[in-house]
Amino acid sequence: MKVDRVLLIAGGRSGEHEVSLSSAAGVLEALPYDADVAVIAKDGSWLLGPDALDAIDAGEAASGGHPFPPPVAWGDYDVAFPLLHGRWGEDGTIQGFFEMLGLPYVGAGVTASAVCMDKDLSKRVLQQAGLPVVPWEVVRKGEPAFVGLEPPFFVKPANAGSSVGIARVERYAELQKALEEAFRYDEKVVVEQAVSEARELEVALLGNVRAEASVVGEIRYDAEFYDYETKYTAGAAELVIPAALDPGTQETVQEMAVRAYRLLGVRGMARVDFFMSGEGELYLNELNTIPGFTPFSMYPRLWQASGLTYPELLSRLVELALE
Repeated sequence: MKVDRVLLIAGGRSGEHEVSLSSAAGVLEALPYDADVAVIAKDGSWLLGPDALDAIDAGEAASGGHPFPPPVAWGDYDVAFPLLHGRWGEDGTIQGFFEMLGLPYVGAGVTASAVCMDKDLSKRVLQQAGLPVVPWEVVRKGEPAFVGLEPPFFVKPANAGSSVGIARVERYAELQKALEEAFRYDEKVVVEQAVSEARELEVALLGNVRAEASVVGEIRYDAEFYDYETKYTAGAAELVIPAALDPGTQETVQEMAVRAYRLLGVRGMARVDFFMSGEGELYLNELNTIPGFTPFSMYPRLWQASGLTYPELLSRLVELALE
């Protein structure tokens, strides 16, 4: 099908607003189709046209000029390309709106987006299917916090990304403060056992019913964990592509990622993250259905190392949306 125009949607109300605008800047520059941009400001209102482009240049939009739904001629677009990381963008919310419009869109559908976004629900599905996940417990806001795991462990909002609201807890005395921080972002919190001497591995998937896996990459850093500052500070982390793995381990990571992708019904794309312990045990951490998309982000870099350029990757994603 011929593609005349694509609508990029970026920004959003989540704690990943700035990351989303950075992703949109990269996509807009390399997308091999005519495109317009709509930006959702931090207050939930929308910016269109030159105002949206100005917001991308500024890297932030505190407020906008249009309520939802904005005055967009949705029928003028062949595909919507959401680059909304985190809540209200990666959780099925905007995908449901596209479904109501009958507008093809890049990425996972409503159910897959919602389940992958929820760290608790996705772990339950993966564990039930026999895929290895790190032991975890759930604490809900307003309920007593009984955690049976032994420190160290991580406290995470169940529905957030980019390491927003996450804390590493070394002793029980630190738990309450970590929970208070996580509850700023969600009413459900995941407490997850830390993996000893963990290596962090990532693989990119592309496709609908049949997904292809990229080479496996590794993230290395000196921080206590891969927190927001480490992720988005230049030079704070090293992306090793491909990861130094034996062929059998790389193949296992790729096979597990594809299995999880199919199990959860993901379409279009995902970055699948793993932990590998010092003993070589693999744990599937999470699937990110709208990964970071600057030219220097792990997802496009993994595909570049696998033989697919950034513009070719974007073109393929639009094709998958139409498919």
